[in-house]
Amino acid sequence: MSSVQLRAVAQARSGDKGNTVDLSLFAPDKEWYEMFVEQVTAERVKQHFAGLVEGEVTRYEVPNVLALKFVCTSALNGGGSSSIRMDNLGKCFGSNLLRMEIKGRER
Repeated sequence: MSSVQLRAVAQARSGDKGNTVDLSLFAPDKEWYEMFVEQVTAERVKQHFAGLVEGEVTRYEVPNVLALKFVCTSALNGGGSSSIRMDNLGKCFGSNLLRMEIKGRER
């Protein structure tokens, strides 16, 4: 197995509400989903977003759609009207998550 960026094999969606980011990672098939379950943990996602996500990251498994859902609290420097970040919306978190590398087969 070699390292592969999630963007080569997955899709992601994300959004925000207040100071919380909600993001989902979708696998193309069951084999990839199982690799995501094993390797894309809440701890790894928190580490991937170090400096941005100050609160907890909670992961939910959604096997019927081959997805993982992550809820990241204290992730937007207070939220849209409070933050001084240039782009403080959660929509950018999905594309950023796709930069994470995992061990996997080439697609």
